[in-house]
This record gives sequence, C-alpha cells and structure tokens, in this order.
Amino acid sequence: MQRAAARALGGSRLLPVRARSAPARPPRGLLYERHGEPCGVLQLKDLEVAKLGDSDVHVKMLAAPINPADINMIQGTYAILSPLPTVGGNEGVGEVLEVGKHVAALKPGDWVIPAVTGLGTWRTQGVFPEETLLKVPSDIPVLCAATLSVNPCTAYRMLADFETLGPGDSIIQNAANSGVGQAVIQIAKASGIKTINVVRDRPDLPKLVERLLALGADHVITEEMLRKPEMKDIFKSIPKPRLALNCVGGKSTTEMLRHLQPKGTMVTYGGMAKQPVMVPVSAFIFRDVRLRGFWMTQWKKEHAQDQESLTSMMDALCQLIRRGLLTAPACTEVPLQDYKAALEAAMKPFTSSKQILLL
Repeated sequence: MQRAAARALGGSRLLPVRARSAPARPPRGLLYERHGEPCGVLQLKDLEVAKLGDSDVHVKMLAAPINPADINMIQGTYAILSPLPTVGGNEGVGEVLEVGKHVAALKPGDWVIPAVTGLGTWRTQGVFPEETLLKVPSDIPVLCAATLSVNPCTAYRMLADFETLGPGDSIIQNAANSGVGQAVIQIAKASGIKTINVVRDRPDLPKLVERLLALGADHVITEEMLRKPEMKDIFKSIPKPRLALNCVGGKSTTEMLRHLQPKGTMVTYGGMAKQPVMVPVSAFIFRDVRLRGFWMTQWKKEHAQDQESLTSMMDALCQLIRRGLLTAPACTEVPLQDYKAALEAAMKPFTSSKQILLL
C-alpha cells in the first residue's frame, strides 16, 4: 500500500515531519528587588532587552565572576548601591552583537568589559551605553578577560602609584591567595619585585603554598609567622618591603606593618576581617610610615577623562596575559542556573577559587 501510494505521488519518498524548533530562550539574569543575603534575594528571571539607541551597544555576555564587592552590594553594605530592582554583577566579558548608528569605537564581534561599576553583568544579554564599556582583545583567554577589570587593575595601580619600585625591591601583602593577591604576585614577578605573601593557616596550607610559589611568589607565610623571630631569616636575602598591601585589617595587619621599611607605605584596599587597622604610635613617630587607601572604582571616576591612563594600563595587563606572565585566578566555572551553589561557594571561608558564571 505504501509503495502504491509512493508511485501515485510520482515515486517521491515520504519524509518524516520535522519537529518544530523550540523558540529562542529570552535573555535571563540574576535580579534582586531588595537587599539581603544573596541566595535569599537573587532570582533568575527573564529580562526584557531595551531597544537599541543610537549610542547603545547590544552585548551577549560570555562569563562573569562573583566578587566580594558583588556580595556586599546585594547585602546593601557597599559604598555605592544600584537603584532597585537591579541585576547583580560588576565584572565580566561579553561579545558585541549590534551597535547603534552613532557608535564608532565598537563593532559586532568585539569583546567588551565594564568601564563602570554597577553594570549588572550576571545576565545573558544586555543593552548598554557605549561609554560604559571598554574594548578588550579577543585573543586572550575568556576567563582572563572576565576577571580583568577589577583585581588585576587594582594590583597594577597599587604597585605603580604609591611607591617607586624597581627590580630587587620587595613588597608584603596579606590575603595573598585572593584574586588581587594572585595578580600582585605575577605583576611583581614580571617587574623583578620580590613578594612576601601572608595567608591564613588552613587545612590545605601546603597545597596553597605550592600554588602561590608556582605563580612566582618568593615567600609564603602564615599570619602567625609574622610575629616569630624566623621573619629575620627572610630579610637576609631580600630587603625589607617599602610597600605593604592590606586587604584584611585587625591584628595581623598591625604585625605586617612592623616589617615595613621606615617611610614605607601601607595601602588598604579591603577589610575582610571587619576589624579596624590598628597602628602603634611609634610607627608614625620613629618610622614615619604612611597609611593610604585605594578603591578601583574611585580611581576610574578620577580618571574618567584620562583615557590614556586607562588604555596604557589595559595594554600592559593584556601584554602580560599574552606572554603567559599573568593568568586568571584559580576559577570554578558554573552554569548560570546553578548560581546558588556558586554564591554559597564564593562566601565560604578559605575560598581560593573564584566562582565564574558561564552565561
């Protein structure tokens, strides 16, 4: 019967009916409408993409990390907060899909990263004003691009802006296993600057020490060792540091400061211990140490009209990446729908792997 039917149709073959393709999934993002603990207030929702304006850029996000500042913004404790409701995330990399008719510096296929804080990068797509984006080369690894605009820039600026350092000089830093800490180690190594790296004691300490040494660290010590006479042995081979980088606060920071050269500078860029920085009066009177602060967001604001400074920094960092001298921090890649697991991992103590949302 089937053959007869086929002959009646002029010998044509009966083809299976193709299943209709599923409609394209609408853009999604992690939205919060109130401040609170991230796992409680963030929701994965469909987002409406704004109409493309003449000076706008339509971006497909590729990857975005979860940073401590992102968590603090959601909790409502950060220095700047986005109007609610808003999409989380301040860092990441995306690919340009379409540009408005007045956009000259970007074209489809370009890679871009945020030039401002609060862009809302935890989304699959978005339309952003051209001035809020910065083009980066697409020949660097995607994880390097996704983590470029905060930690490596912070490390670069602190090494460059507070003391004139050259080959053979040394610096000391705490939270050395953080994203900034890992970038400091690598950028300093490329410049011939020695690093003394302080970490908290932990069960997997030998593994962490090995990893930081592989990145180029010269010395890795625990906070407890800062108070021990063995510290003198370190300074038999390298000079005392002229620069200290503090991301912790509290007692360990006071101990780190004791090893700074007279007239040296300590720069505070974080406060993970949620304790104040305590400095002995003698450090000011007899050693004339300087205490400074640094916030990458403020630096970008102050240099908004100084594109040359921003461009030269990005060029220098991308050159280090291309030469294999600057890698992304240890990362765990997580699909967007598993965001709760990523947030929980990012907020655990002794975290040494940065959570990256794949978008």
